Amino acid sequence: METRGITVGVDGSPESLRAVDWAAAEAERRKVPLRALHAWLWQPLDVAPVVVEETRERVSAAILRQVETRLAARRPQVSLRTEAVAEPPVPALLKAAQESGLLVLGSRGHGAVLGFLLGSYGLQVIASATCPVVAVREAGPDRGEAATGEVVVGQQAGDADDADNEVLAFAFGYAALHGARVRAVRAWNLPVPDAFRPAAMERAVEAAALEPMERARLAAAVAPWRERYPGVPVVEHVELGNAGQVLLSAAAGARLLVVGRRARPYALGARIGSTAYAALHHAGCPVAVVPHD
Repeated sequence: METRGITVGVDGSPESLRAVDWAAAEAERRKVPLRALHAWLWQPLDVAPVVVEETRERVSAAILRQVETRLAARRPQVSLRTEAVAEPPVPALLKAAQESGLLVLGSRGHGAVLGFLLGSYGLQVIASATCPVVAVREAGPDRGEAATGEVVVGQQAGDADDADNEVLAFAFGYAALHGARVRAVRAWNLPVPDAFRPAAMERAVEAAALEPMERARLAAAVAPWRERYPGVPVVEHVELGNAGQVLLSAAAGARLLVVGRRARPYALGARIGSTAYAALHHAGCPVAVVPHD
């Protein structure tokens, strides 16, 4: 597992405090330091700069004291550093991601990734961060130290078998650290049917013929990680259907859902992909988005 520290974005909201709890539990288990980062750069036009600075410092200090008090009571063994920076949240967190093994953000789920970054800012960070980012929902049972259930990881059917190495590596490393089982999920779809072929019968035959090949591809992708982590139980899950829907169904009751994101930029800028987007918006458990080549 990554030995660099963990950074968690905080703003005092319930979802960011939930993220603090999750990040602290993870830092304690990994035996790495935790940094709680508060970034806020706001300048109203009708208020003097000195007043804004004083307000910002008071608010930042109160938020960080809340984090310190919370973890002193709940995770006193965690090495905690709190930091407030006068920067816009997105660049501040992206800079922190370059120095961290893991970045943790709060999410309200079932909507935009909100909490610390409000609206689309959280998605901007997740789409561009150089390290894995975990989005933790405020609602639901505690899925930190006491969490049970599988680590569900998506293995994209459209990718080359080695494209998901970073994603599978994160999932297996996390599962080994937490004594959990991995459920490796590969969703796939039939090719677009030929207009001249009978639809139902031939597609059923085609599905029966292609499913063993998809199972073989998943088995080949997972095999090196079974060998590297022999103590981690693995379930190989192959299902015909939309990748996002299949993953969300498989992740019901999971302790963590792990999805990948292409690290290289697209022509129109960074993006997270439809599967990760669906996971972030609708999964009931924390979601780890892992950049890969």
